[in-house]
Amino acid sequence: MTDMIPRAGIAIDARLATFLEAEVLTPLGRDVDAFWQGFAALLADFAPRNRALLAKREELQAQIDAWHVGRAGKPHDAEAYKAFLTEIGYLVPEPGDFQIGTQNVDPEIATMAGPQLVVPILNARFLLNAANARWGSLYDAFYGTDALDAAPAKPGGYDAARGAAVIARGRQFLDSAFPLASGSWADLSARDAISLADPAQWIGETEKGLLLKNNGLHIEVTFDSTTAVGASDKAGIADIIVESALTTIADCEDSVAAVDAEDKLLAYTNWLGIIRGDLSESFAKGGRTLTRTLAGDKTYTATDGTQHTLSGRSLMFVRNVGHLMTNPAICLADGSEIPEGIMDAVFTSAISTLNVEGHGKHGNSRCGSIYIVKPKMHGPEECSFTNDLFDAVEDLLKLPRHTIKVGVMDEERRTSANLAACIHAVRDRIVFINTGFLDRTGDEIHTSMRAGPMLRKGAMKGSDWLKAYEARNVAIGLKHGLSGKAQIGKGMWAAPDLMGQMMVEKIAHLRAGANTAWVPSPTAATLHALHYHAEDVFAVQKTLPEPAGLDALLSIPLADGANWSEDEIREELDNNCQGLLGYVVRWVDAGVGCSKVPDINDVGLMEDRATLRISSQHIANWLLHGVITEGQVMDSLRRMAAKVDAQNAGDPLYLPLTDNEGGAAFSAAKELIFKGVEQPSGYTEPLLHAWRLRKKAG
Repeated sequence: MTDMIPRAGIAIDARLATFLEAEVLTPLGRDVDAFWQGFAALLADFAPRNRALLAKREELQAQIDAWHVGRAGKPHDAEAYKAFLTEIGYLVPEPGDFQIGTQNVDPEIATMAGPQLVVPILNARFLLNAANARWGSLYDAFYGTDALDAAPAKPGGYDAARGAAVIARGRQFLDSAFPLASGSWADLSARDAISLADPAQWIGETEKGLLLKNNGLHIEVTFDSTTAVGASDKAGIADIIVESALTTIADCEDSVAAVDAEDKLLAYTNWLGIIRGDLSESFAKGGRTLTRTLAGDKTYTATDGTQHTLSGRSLMFVRNVGHLMTNPAICLADGSEIPEGIMDAVFTSAISTLNVEGHGKHGNSRCGSIYIVKPKMHGPEECSFTNDLFDAVEDLLKLPRHTIKVGVMDEERRTSANLAACIHAVRDRIVFINTGFLDRTGDEIHTSMRAGPMLRKGAMKGSDWLKAYEARNVAIGLKHGLSGKAQIGKGMWAAPDLMGQMMVEKIAHLRAGANTAWVPSPTAATLHALHYHAEDVFAVQKTLPEPAGLDALLSIPLADGANWSEDEIREELDNNCQGLLGYVVRWVDAGVGCSKVPDINDVGLMEDRATLRISSQHIANWLLHGVITEGQVMDSLRRMAAKVDAQNAGDPLYLPLTDNEGGAAFSAAKELIFKGVEQPSGYTEPLLHAWRLRKKAG
């Protein structure tokens, strides 16, 4: 049983209270008693408002469900539908012309374009890897992946032929991004023969090489004859170090399984280590114990002889949880759990205040800002709530107004349909909007659950609403002044082993106007950075059209007239069940919220709760409309359980699903499907948390 202690009329986990008081409030010089009194007052104001917003979600959903049921058998009437959504307050009036007013934004967010990592905050090693992914070896990225138009190198010694191909590909990149005044980088025989066609790209010299800059991003060409590569290279070039992950999101939400005080304490402790700069992690590798810490800054001498530094680390956001869940770590006087999103806002901001007030080894924001990504908000009312909450947190922590910046994730249908109003609600603190196919599709299915059976998931990617969603997000962001002040982002490349395919496809995000996009690993960040050398995103943004209207966005991806064969139905169901089981068994049994999960074709995909949401909602939709039966679902679950067991056979800690249908993981999977229609907004968190807590309790 967790030890709870009283603080100003609330009860808080003793370890969590001690952590905040000793590690955060005392170093900040804050009055501890005054803080808890202020926190209690904040909760008294915002917890009821939070509950009211969730009730509004359910009220709107009930009205939409009833509308679709009442029109069963009738063709979809787009104009009547839009009028209905306006009448019930789902659609709100567009705000007038406005521009965002956000100030004190770091250049990595405002004026630079580059990759963004998302990393589970509970895993210190992954968190350090991501924070240190600001700079990456291009040679290593090509050598170890299929981005070189070939399978990655096999372990067991240096492959000279592959190494030569890597060097040749590196020279091609240099020729395209940093052309010489004459000739090719491939023909260079000495460092002092380098003369750029554009001398302004030459920024200075580092300890090991040259610092160059293109489209706002730096690279370092290193020279080192003591390495095998440098010694064998006729120009002495040992590597090309690429400025890669400009920003990273340390995730408290979809990529972690955090259900209680123990989990939240680990999350906040790791965030403290990032902010103080003292996070470290030791691990065994190759028979040795290695310790990873945060990277230092990169120093260079500019062309005028002056000394400068560049950050050696990614600029860090922290993603708080959304408005839905509560957490047993803190309870109100009536015994009810407080909203976890409010707890995250207060705790992560308090920790980040150490950076704002100059504590710590490295620092994060050089502009004195705190960057919080807020997911799963439904419409402008909920964005206004977050704005007011952040005002209150700033007052509690004695921070200047709008110190806390917000990234709004455009992943719920009511937000997409009212995006301009959402941006307006946080217009003086917004630094980020983005799109994410999976959560957004999950909400698309749930919102129109009773309208009819949905398209197959693969076909959903070509639907009108999705194309409108992706284009409108960028266009609305540009219309209201985000370019040069904030990020407009695109979603994750989910296949970390398919870097060759990523290099072909992901440049489309830049051509759509996104000045950042998510990647699954530091290596992927290094490779994706090359796209930003090939395309000037800020120039692209100036060519994009005004936002289109709502008609396409509000079209419903129904499978009207579909005549699927039994094989097609079984294939879709198996695909959903395999992915669902493969993710749930790790979440519930092992507490792993994000990992490379093999899909039905044994391709490893980075999965998080968004994947689970779309799969469970899709099966629930087909069940509701009689496309499939409960018996077919159970048959698929059992067959896919055997496949998932085989895929995890090498894990000694894995608990098989087969012949364990009463276990927590299989039970959770069943409920996600058979109770999918009744889940709030189709979210998976209530069931996952309940089963994980039971698992942890033994």
